[in-house]
Amino acid sequence: MSVPHRLHKEIHTVLIGGAAGDGVREAGISLGQLLAKVGYEVFASVDYPSLIRGGHNFSRISFSREKITNDYSNLDTIVALNEETVKLHIGELGENGVIFADSFEEEDKKKLGERAVELPMSAFAKEINALPIMRNSAALGATCYLLDLPLEMMIERLHLVFKEKGYEPNITLAKMGYEYIEKLNFRHPKQIYREKVYDKKEFIEGNVAFAKGLAAAGLNFYVSYPMTPSSSILHYLARNQTDLGLKVIQPENELAVINMALGIAYAGKRAAIGTAGGGFALMQEAFSLAGMAELPLAVAVSQRQAPATGVATHTSQGDLQFAMHAGHGEFPRIVIAPGDHEEAFECGAAALNLSWKHQLPVIVLLDKQLSESLSTVKLDAGKIKIENGEILHKVDGHYGRYAITESGVSPMAFPGTPGLTVKADSYEHDEDGITTEDPKLVKAMQDKRFAKAKGIKKEMARSAAVKVYGDPKSKDVIVFWGSTKGAVLEAAKHLDKPAKLLQVIWMVPFDSEKVAEWLGGAKKIVDVECNRLGQLASLIREKTGIEIRDKILKYDSEPFDAIELAEQLNATLKQA
Repeated sequence: MSVPHRLHKEIHTVLIGGAAGDGVREAGISLGQLLAKVGYEVFASVDYPSLIRGGHNFSRISFSREKITNDYSNLDTIVALNEETVKLHIGELGENGVIFADSFEEEDKKKLGERAVELPMSAFAKEINALPIMRNSAALGATCYLLDLPLEMMIERLHLVFKEKGYEPNITLAKMGYEYIEKLNFRHPKQIYREKVYDKKEFIEGNVAFAKGLAAAGLNFYVSYPMTPSSSILHYLARNQTDLGLKVIQPENELAVINMALGIAYAGKRAAIGTAGGGFALMQEAFSLAGMAELPLAVAVSQRQAPATGVATHTSQGDLQFAMHAGHGEFPRIVIAPGDHEEAFECGAAALNLSWKHQLPVIVLLDKQLSESLSTVKLDAGKIKIENGEILHKVDGHYGRYAITESGVSPMAFPGTPGLTVKADSYEHDEDGITTEDPKLVKAMQDKRFAKAKGIKKEMARSAAVKVYGDPKSKDVIVFWGSTKGAVLEAAKHLDKPAKLLQVIWMVPFDSEKVAEWLGGAKKIVDVECNRLGQLASLIREKTGIEIRDKILKYDSEPFDAIELAEQLNATLKQA
């Protein structure tokens, strides 16, 4: 694959590969944290099979002086913790790339020449009686010297990560790796631009950003059953629940998750749940109950390759139409799809606030690429306000939980409020919550629930439901959603001519006017999605009448590579 020369100057990519249990992910995070701390913009992805041990795992870390929104497959440095990593990724190594490994097969050694650097990581670990998994610390030390990164900061990071498990062997190994390459006087042939100004950006996972958004918006309870790729929301909130002032519950299955969360909301506490597509499929009856009972609920659905178990640890954007039409029957909901870590944070907070203001379920569509990738971000929790909507703490006279109002939102009170009884019902009901089969009341309550649409559309108008990047005057438009944003923005740096880049965030409701306005007058529209059917393109056609004929669709369970996408976009945009 030909890679633009300017890419080599601006972006550097390190891959750390090994088997499950080799500490590949943690090593990648440690390197990313260090790069962020010395001022780089960093984006990292994690790839692993659905195995507890064995299989090929790798972390890929791309960094630059400028904002970077996706990692690159053109590699400058490979840290191979096993022989398989060399075999699988040698073809991705750039012209001046370097591979660290314990040893190399003769064939690979001849092919790589001086680019093959033998680093006796396993021997170092054995020498100090350290566990074999700790050898990755030697690789991190060597990488610090190679990239002219401060070893003392890596030592601080290792101290932080392993303080509860004993960090001395890891620090010793990091020093051994650094000193070994230092004696070789081996610097990377590609110039590394290290920032001198230290920054305060966080280097965090998409799921963590989302969880922080929930917490900032006053989350009281998070209920979840672990299901990749949503599990790290559960892990982060459980680990930090005391500091964050909330409770985390892991019930026995997804059915219990959503029903427990609805009970929590009925009792007056802010609840959120998280799962993947398969787990959300199990929740459909209770999701519909949230619509009927008008119970506020924030739901994170992190997509993975499906159907059924699919490819459980890999990415997809195949659940858009499912989320839009989730639950049986007709009832209002909001569906939003963040495209990056900052938006995941904002959407986490928005989901809680919107669910409470409008008393309905809100779905945030994440996906594996966004959920488990890591990026440098600045998140400002101080900008988040807690919005509870219409809550009554005291009632004088009659109270109807489902009182018909102009906005469709009824004043909400909770069990225990003096002088009233609070009802919730899965059956159709009157304004007091009493079961009814009266056709007039059935219609009136349906109309009442859908009257919320006006207020929700005002919320949509105040938020960034649609975003535009690139050249807003271009007649060539690239349309995308979700984590595909990162690859599209990086690919745009390598387009032959400028294009308008249109990101859709709000799916339900859908901003038909804005989308039609930005697509109006376009000569060429290209839809980019990680699914087979072009689900966003179908939604745009349904809501605006605009049919998008050119699509670049990827549905092999892997995310888009920025350079490959740029080549596809250039070829498509050249067509008459």
